[in-house]
Amino acid sequence: MILATAAAVVFAAPSRAQLLPVDPLGTVGRAGRTLGETVRDTASQVTDPLGEAVHDARSMARERLRRIGGFVSGHADRVEWDDDHQPAVRGEVLLVSPDPAALETARGKGYTVLEQAEIEALGLAYARLGTPEGVPLAQAVKELQKALPGREISADQLHFPSGAASQPGGAGKPETLPHGGTVGVIDGGIAGSSRLAAQRGFASGAPKASDHAGAIASLLAGAGTAKIYGADVYGSDPAGGSALAIARALGWMQGQGVSVVSISLVGPSNPLLARAVAGAQGKGMVIVAAVGNDGAAAPPAFPASYPGVVAVTGVDRAGRVLIEAGQAAHLDYAAPGADISARVPGRGRVSLRGTSYAAPLAAARIAAWHTRLGSGAKVLKAVDSEAIKGTRRTGRGVLCSVCRSGL
Repeated sequence: MILATAAAVVFAAPSRAQLLPVDPLGTVGRAGRTLGETVRDTASQVTDPLGEAVHDARSMARERLRRIGGFVSGHADRVEWDDDHQPAVRGEVLLVSPDPAALETARGKGYTVLEQAEIEALGLAYARLGTPEGVPLAQAVKELQKALPGREISADQLHFPSGAASQPGGAGKPETLPHGGTVGVIDGGIAGSSRLAAQRGFASGAPKASDHAGAIASLLAGAGTAKIYGADVYGSDPAGGSALAIARALGWMQGQGVSVVSISLVGPSNPLLARAVAGAQGKGMVIVAAVGNDGAAAPPAFPASYPGVVAVTGVDRAGRVLIEAGQAAHLDYAAPGADISARVPGRGRVSLRGTSYAAPLAAARIAAWHTRLGSGAKVLKAVDSEAIKGTRRTGRGVLCSVCRSGL
């Protein structure tokens, strides 16, 4: 489901990571802040840190459902449940590869064509359709699927961050890891980073500075990444982080020539986004994604679970997988997701926790090797060679442990 809750402690934003103040969005984007204060502060309501006494898989699952339900009811003007009971953009249905006949059928059933476009760099055509007046989204999706059998039709589900940020931590050593490489970040808006090469918004009010995205940019800089491209899919929109926004962001990244993209957001599987991911991968892009912070009992997180996506979990200083770490259909690597800190504009140095922060560190190592070796299987083979082997819970091993010295 598109909402893997953030089990991370404080900074909840895309992958539900957390900066650490125990109020994820509140501090870094997703836990208890007002709608737009950070990378979808509204999402933080769904990705708050573990909270009071959420210590086991079942309680995490219950907390996730409670947060998601509160989020949907609190933003009913822009969000509603889809046919899989996932939060989605209110009153909108996505149709992949539309043709005149399909659109005419949809119009005949009372649907309105809100937009018909193509994600150019990926050659992916889609249409946004407004649902018939008075028809709930869940019902509208099912009715259109019945009217257009065999077509890829879905709601535009939302994705939430997976991390949190906490109280300001110690000074830390600002060592630079001279690895180089370029990483694209699909998250909230990035501010205050000298490594930012370009940024574009894909939601109302974007780009809008987000603590969650700012922390990720800081981690990438600390891990030696030379250039960062930012795509803000949240802005100030309660319905930000949609599948369409992420797909469009991937298309933009492809057009900019970005070869490694880090996504610390989680949600349900979506046919349009799945096609966008596959299209970008087909052009050589390596997509790295966090597994989320909803615990092992949560449904597999996407985009981490799409085929070929590099799925990353988080570990603490002792190499233990975070208790709140979610799951994906497969697992590739682990990276530091706790006992680290980053500099966030306006907040100074903050402590971080969540798989949201592990994903960009893994992406930094992949990007560094990509710069040296070019594209292809040899890049991941080189990355494998530096991974600290662990258990099946850390995939092929732990990356960037040495990065802690610069974080």
